[in-house]
Amino acid sequence: MLPARLTALVLFSLAPAAFPQTAEWPSYNGDLASTRFSALNEITAANVGSLRPACNYDTGETIAFQTGLVMTGGTIYFTTFNNTYAIDASTCALKWKYNRPDTTPGLGVNRGVAYLDGKLFRGAAGAHLIAIDAATGMPGWEATLGDAANGDSVPLAPIAWTAPDKTGMVFAGNAGGDNFGVTGHIFAFSADDGHELWRFNVVPESGPARKTWKNLSDRNPPTGGATWTTYSLDSDAGILWVSTGNVAPDFLVALHPGSNLYTTSVVALDARTGKFLRYVQPVRNDFHDWDMTSPPALIRTAGGRLIAAAAGKDGMLYAIDRSGVNATTASQSPLKIDYATPVTTRSNVKTRLNTKTETRFCPGTQGGTEWNGPAFHPTLNTIFVNAVDWCASVRIADAATVTGKRGAPWAGSGDPQHMFGRTDPKEMWGGWLTAIDADTGKVRWKYKSPTPMIAAVTPTAGGLVFTGDLNGDFLALDASNGSVLWKNATGAPLGGGVISYQTGGHQRIAVAAGMSPVNWPVAKVTARVIVYALP
Repeated sequence: MLPARLTALVLFSLAPAAFPQTAEWPSYNGDLASTRFSALNEITAANVGSLRPACNYDTGETIAFQTGLVMTGGTIYFTTFNNTYAIDASTCALKWKYNRPDTTPGLGVNRGVAYLDGKLFRGAAGAHLIAIDAATGMPGWEATLGDAANGDSVPLAPIAWTAPDKTGMVFAGNAGGDNFGVTGHIFAFSADDGHELWRFNVVPESGPARKTWKNLSDRNPPTGGATWTTYSLDSDAGILWVSTGNVAPDFLVALHPGSNLYTTSVVALDARTGKFLRYVQPVRNDFHDWDMTSPPALIRTAGGRLIAAAAGKDGMLYAIDRSGVNATTASQSPLKIDYATPVTTRSNVKTRLNTKTETRFCPGTQGGTEWNGPAFHPTLNTIFVNAVDWCASVRIADAATVTGKRGAPWAGSGDPQHMFGRTDPKEMWGGWLTAIDADTGKVRWKYKSPTPMIAAVTPTAGGLVFTGDLNGDFLALDASNGSVLWKNATGAPLGGGVISYQTGGHQRIAVAAGMSPVNWPVAKVTARVIVYALP
């Protein structure tokens, strides 16, 4: 066995090049490539049983706490809908809190910040992107990504990057694509002053992709393609990878026949210019509200393959071949999917919905993989992904009678009490954490959870995988076989970030705890960040 120090060096040499340093967690998914791997190995299978809460910070807010956590410079940054927090990464003491009050209607959800050169960037109510001084919490510039009155919002955590020409760039996009007439856009802004550098229309206004939209009219405008979650960046190649949302009305194929590009897709763009490069549409002709919800993990497998590992609400993990994507060549030819592996229960996936009776399908509209995406352990060559196991039933409205109101939900359900479907009783839900061979797509092991698994997944060089469930159990599993080695009952449902970092020479693990009972039937508790360490 190698000495611990040498083991850490070997593991770090195999970690993705985009990960800037092992001691910090400087972006939503750790590195810009969204691999979520931590090269820290002080906490191992041998000692994780001694892991204990070291400190916590309670926000006092009862909200949908879906924030990722960013740790840099000894500070953890995170968000709620209207507040941004900075706490000490060792003691959890509050450093500052910035409140931007806004009563604009919205999801009530914010998923975190990006950090670059002393500034934080986050989405805000009113479909805004704002900059905040990371040291003081003082607000800076604001940019607008849409019109909140028409249903636009910005729940995602941006990512930020310094381009080769030293331009600081912030990447973000608008959500709301399940609302009548709202379409998704991907933006790049100047980190210095917030001016728009470029935008890409997920629903194209012209060209071959526009021709994939049929039956358009004032009553049935193009709708969909929102981006609900953070993006991924191949910083060496300068390529931005983005997962996009579904077409709407969600359930009515009659109103959106065809492929409706670039909804339910993964698109690759030149990060410096916004130029379209390539795409793949894993979910075609969608009528289940099955977004490609989460950021793809950009990995190089042990076999040398370059893939984008992407998961969505359809309950599949897709390995997308990205070897031929470069910033000089654009193509309308879809990228190849090397394999597609189910990660939760799937049934009735092809059965068309009807106006007479409910059709039950799995995953349901809350099912599959949500906003936290796949993670990759390079030395084990394993992809890990959480998923929801919760089915839903939908009876659709008559397409000839469906009308929409600008900015209002536009799903096509025939049951006004269940606009996005009627989920199964809570007693029938569950979840999965699945480990998959990155080269073959073969399932190595599965962990079955009594509740949906929507929290982030973080594998470490200590041979562990950290994640949590909606019961509030924070878990450490053996990355090689899935056995649960440690469990802590946080008392708050887990649906946000999980990070590994180092302060004072010691590894710590932090988790965002607390989910709103509005969309998920969970305990109503205040949102808090909990930090764990060895004694």
